[in-house]
Amino acid sequence: MAIFLKDPAAVIDYAVDWSAGYLAGQTISDSSWSVLPADAGGVVVTASRFETGRAIATLAGGARGMVYRITNRVTFSDGRSDERALALRVEDR
Repeated sequence: MAIFLKDPAAVIDYAVDWSAGYLAGQTISDSSWSVLPADAGGVVVTASRFETGRAIATLAGGARGMVYRITNRVTFSDGRSDERALALRVEDR
């Protein structure tokens, strides 16, 4: 799992690239994002979208010193599904 840093005031996009060795003629037909822990004042997904081979989430907020697990779950055009997670540490940058 990759670890990323985020400033608590930043509103920034994070993406998962599903095209590397995964899609082989398939496309992403659905994408959803989740954040754990889901605390008041924590990181929130303010927007999400997907495009050819990539799922993108705009993340905002977060409590300094906290580490959040951000998970992207996708469904492919052939009905298969998978998920990937990243760790997001919030600190002043």
